[in-house]
Amino acid sequence: MKGIQIKEHGGAEVLRYEAKLPTPEPGSKEVLVRVKACALNRLDLWVRNGVPAYQTPLPHILGSDVAGEVEAVGVGVQNIKIGDHVVLNPIVSCGKCSFCKRGRDNLCENLQVIGAHRPGGYAEYIVVPERGVHPMPDILSFEEAAAVPLVFLTAWHMMVTRAKLQPGEWVLVMGASSGVGSAAIQIAKLLGAPVIATAGSPEKMERAREIGADEVVNHYDEDWFKQVKEKSEGSLMDVVVEHVGQAVFNSCVKLMAKGGRLVTCGATTGPTGEIDLRYVFSREIEILGSYIGTNAELKKLLGFVQKGHLKPIIDSVSPLKEAKAAHQKMESGNFFGKIVLQVK
Repeated sequence: MKGIQIKEHGGAEVLRYEAKLPTPEPGSKEVLVRVKACALNRLDLWVRNGVPAYQTPLPHILGSDVAGEVEAVGVGVQNIKIGDHVVLNPIVSCGKCSFCKRGRDNLCENLQVIGAHRPGGYAEYIVVPERGVHPMPDILSFEEAAAVPLVFLTAWHMMVTRAKLQPGEWVLVMGASSGVGSAAIQIAKLLGAPVIATAGSPEKMERAREIGADEVVNHYDEDWFKQVKEKSEGSLMDVVVEHVGQAVFNSCVKLMAKGGRLVTCGATTGPTGEIDLRYVFSREIEILGSYIGTNAELKKLLGFVQKGHLKPIIDSVSPLKEAKAAHQKMESGNFFGKIVLQVK
C-alpha cells in the first residue's frame, strides 16, 4: 500500500512517501478500513518530533483522525459490513481493565492512540478493533468526517462530561482557530451558553464569530483578559476551555467566576502553569484535566453531527503526497479549523 512513513524523528522533512508498504490484515474482531481521508492534529507534530511520552516505535505511520470504507472484517465482527462508510475512534482501549468496565475507556490502563502508539491513517489501509468503528454521518464527505473524531470528542468530553456546562453559563474558549477551539464554540452554543473566544488575527476573529462565538478578543493583545471582562459586561467566566498552557493559564484562572470550572486538555506553549491559589480557594474554582473522550461520547456526538447541529470546520484539503506541506502549514499557525489529507 501507499503511505507516509517516518523512520526517524525530526522536522517535516522526515515524512517519507512510500509506494510499497505492507498492507495490514484484520485479526479476530478487527476491521480493515480503506482510508479515504485523515485529518492532522498537533499530536502528529509531537510524535513526529519524538515526544518521549508516547515511545512511538519506528518506522511509524502518523494520523489519528480517520474516515474511510470497510474493506474486510475479521472473524467475530458483527454489525459492520464490507463497503460501510466509517469514522474511527482515535483511541483503542482494552475493554477489560477497571476503567473500561466503568465506561471510562479514555483512561484505559492499556490505552493506545491511533497514529501515536499504533499505525495511523497516513496510508491507504488501517486495521482497528471493531468497537472503535462508527458509522460515518451520511451528510458529510470523507474529508469532513475525518475532521470530526479527535477534536469534537475532546471538546465534548471537556465541556459536557468534565465541566458539566449549563445553559446560560459564560464560556471562554482559548484558541478559536484550532480544531478543539472551533468544536468547543459549537458545542457551547448547542448547550445554550454565551461564548467569548480568542483568536490571533482579525481574519480568525471574524471566522470565530461566523461559527457561533458571541464575542472575540485577540489573544496577542497585552490586555486580552481585560477585554474579556469588557465583552461580558463584567461577568466572569463559568467555564474556560484551555489548551494553550503556560502563556495564558494564570490569566484564565483570574477570569474564573465563583464555582467556575477551568478544563484543560493541552499545553501548547509550555507544561508549567503558574497560578494564584487565592483565586482557587476563595472562589472555589475547579481545575479539571481532560483526555480525549470515551467511545460512548463519540457515538452520542456523531448523532448531533448527523442532524447538522455540529459541523467540522475545514481549512484545507491536500493529497497524501503533500503531507510535508500540510505539516508546515500547521506549524505556521496560518490556518483555521482542520487540515485534511486526502488519501483515496
